[in-house]
Amino acid sequence: MKLDKYTVGKRYGKALFELAAEAGQTEPVYEDLLQLRQIYQEIPDLGNLLSDVRLDQSAKTTLMGQLTAGFEGIVKNFLLVLQRYNRMADLPFVIDEYEKRYDQEKGMILGQVTTAVALAPEQKQRLEASVAKRLGFEKAQLTEKVDPSIVAGVIVEADNWVIDGSVANQLAKLREQLK
Repeated sequence: MKLDKYTVGKRYGKALFELAAEAGQTEPVYEDLLQLRQIYQEIPDLGNLLSDVRLDQSAKTTLMGQLTAGFEGIVKNFLLVLQRYNRMADLPFVIDEYEKRYDQEKGMILGQVTTAVALAPEQKQRLEASVAKRLGFEKAQLTEKVDPSIVAGVIVEADNWVIDGSVANQLAKLREQLK
């Protein structure tokens, strides 16, 4: 059975995080992964190229040598494992999972807030503090999205939670009750 990229990302990200935690290296591994994310953003086809079974092995070895040159220990070995199993295209999903676990370890939750108009900085700070407290984290970091169709209010999505306080949602519920 072929695994989808999200499942692969979760499994490999979890394994990498546990390995880094066991070695007391979560911070340096995280910093290396941020560098790798940047490389993948600059060269979007790199993962697919390194996972392509049609590419000559010597060419892959050369590319991997260049990629791993800036890394040591856990990250370098992990990259070689991903390459051996043709999973280099899944690295961005592995990094996402690692980052999620890293943030949780640090007491931070990532999420998204949708509003009808942009939030003022102090409103965003208050909302982040409220979300963190409500979900049991020390801090929350919310990415803003503006969607005028919600009319007013906010929709917060974080850690498998959706808190929909939009006027559009309240009106939809009211319509259902009136039927």
